[in-house]
Amino acid sequence: MIKPDAYSNMGKIIDAIQQEGFLINQLKMSRFSNQTADQFYGEHKGKSFYPNLQSFITSDVSVGMELVAPDVVKRWRAFIGPTNSLTAKQEAPECLRARFGTDGTKNALHGSDSVGSYKRENEFWFK
Repeated sequence: MIKPDAYSNMGKIIDAIQQEGFLINQLKMSRFSNQTADQFYGEHKGKSFYPNLQSFITSDVSVGMELVAPDVVKRWRAFIGPTNSLTAKQEAPECLRARFGTDGTKNALHGSDSVGSYKRENEFWFK
């Protein structure tokens, strides 16, 4: 998913995704409400960082993508890089979060952390 801080770079991000060998099977632009943010990020509710995350993710448009590739979850997570964009800039300067993110919350992209999460999140976006 391309988050609100990075959707203005959607063309560059999609180009990088395709160059990396991922197929974008489905794509949908949408804006999270507080309710849908709670649904999507439910495992984080109650954590100290959640109010900032919810405020950020509802601030503007996000772009859901269904990517297809062998071992897609692992490859996508590696391609987007460390969660904190500042860490990404130091440890993996070519990754997408280093290129398009700005900090730990505004980190440009989301990547499912498991096949189970991928299936749930794909259902969320593309019912």
